[in-house]
Amino acid sequence: MKKALEKVGNPHILVNVISRRVRQLNGGGGGFARPLIDAGPGVGAADIALLEVAEGKIGYDIIVDDPVEVLQIAARRKRRAAA
Repeated sequence: MKKALEKVGNPHILVNVISRRVRQLNGGGGGFARPLIDAGPGVGAADIALLEVAEGKIGYDIIVDDPVEVLQIAARRKRRAAA
């Protein structure tokens, strides 16, 4: 868990990335439904997704329509971290 959180940096984003990947793994049908790591039998979809993030096999992009909003979000994060 710690290694995956280091890759993502934000626990809320990590939860969203993991939940989306679990839905892909459980949904079946197509290349996205196959694990990107070697997982033994009995390993759950959430564990597979977490390991994929920790090993750098999957990531995420934040899509924002307004570049100014990106700067505002970054400024808020800095203020929170400093507090």
